This record gives sequence, C-alpha cells and structure tokens, in this order.
Amino acid sequence: MSAPPGNWEGQSTARPLLFNGQYYSWWKNRMTDHIIGEDYELWDIVTDGPLATMKKTDEGVGVPKTRADYTAEGLKKWEKNAKVKKWFVCGLGPDEYSRIQSCTTAKEIWDTLQVAHEGTPQVKRSRGTLLYSQYENFTMKEGETI
Repeated sequence: MSAPPGNWEGQSTARPLLFNGQYYSWWKNRMTDHIIGEDYELWDIVTDGPLATMKKTDEGVGVPKTRADYTAEGLKKWEKNAKVKKWFVCGLGPDEYSRIQSCTTAKEIWDTLQVAHEGTPQVKRSRGTLLYSQYENFTMKEGETI
C-alpha cells in the first residue's frame, strides 16, 4: 500500500478523506478506520447495507417499502446510511463522483469503488494465479548472473 507523496499532517475528523482516483488502497484503509472510529454500526451499514427495502404484499408480490413501513430502528439505520453516504459523496473528486452518482446506499458506493479500483473477486483470483505461475516459472537464464 503506497501513500501519496507530500507532507502529511493531521487530518480533520470532521471532513471526509478526499479521494481523487489515486492511492485507492491508502484511502480505503483510512476511510475504513474513520468510519469504524466514528461508530462501528456505520461500518455494518457499509458492508451489509441498511435494511431490506422491499416488502411482500398479501399476494406475495415484492413492493418497495414506504417510510411508514419502517420501524424506529429501521429509520435509524437509514439515517446512518445517509451519514456515511454523505462522507463518500463529499470526499470524492469529480471523476470518482461520476462513478457513484446513481448509487442509493453507502454499500453500493463502497462496492462500486472497490470493483472500479480493485476489480471483482474473480479478477483478483486471476491476478493471483498469474503472479503465482510467473513466480513458479522464474528461472535464471544461461549466462545470467545474480
């Protein structure tokens, strides 16, 4: 994990960490720590999503829940989702914001950024397999010296 070059003094705990498209793994770790440090339940919202947004009618058909369908606990989770979503939106540069502007939950934003900058789990496995095979096939050629 590389950090951006420059003189880094203490960061504000009130402002979100700025991400402009570079040093994603650095930003990801710092943002994770920031969110967990604020409230661990916020991190649950990012990883699991706020709540189910659909309900079943008497006929068994799924329809979107209305605000009146949520309990006080459910509304609190959506409030926490809005808080984390605000940090993400305010902490992204224009190019990154264009990636996530249609996302409705903090989890969607987090997953979208992760896929954009790290790839899908399948891509990660493929990269790992490729690197492992390159390592296994690494040999010294005739006439080469250490």
